[in-house]
Amino acid sequence: MTIDDDLVKAVDNVSKELHTSRSEFTRKALRDAITRYRLEQLERKHRRGYERHPVAADEFSFGKHEQTG
Repeated sequence: MTIDDDLVKAVDNVSKELHTSRSEFTRKALRDAITRYRLEQLERKHRRGYERHPVAADEFSFGKHEQTG
């Protein structure tokens, strides 16, 4: 993996502030990026689903007979 010198320096600086290693910081950053990517993909999938099948006007409304209390 090739990383620009400026980015390595920035990672080293932040890692030092966080009292962690460059490797640990990088692993966490990559895990976070993958999690963010998967969440964005899931949100796109949901958005496409709602575009194809919009929510009906009464889909989430509750009638008096369904309310408690």
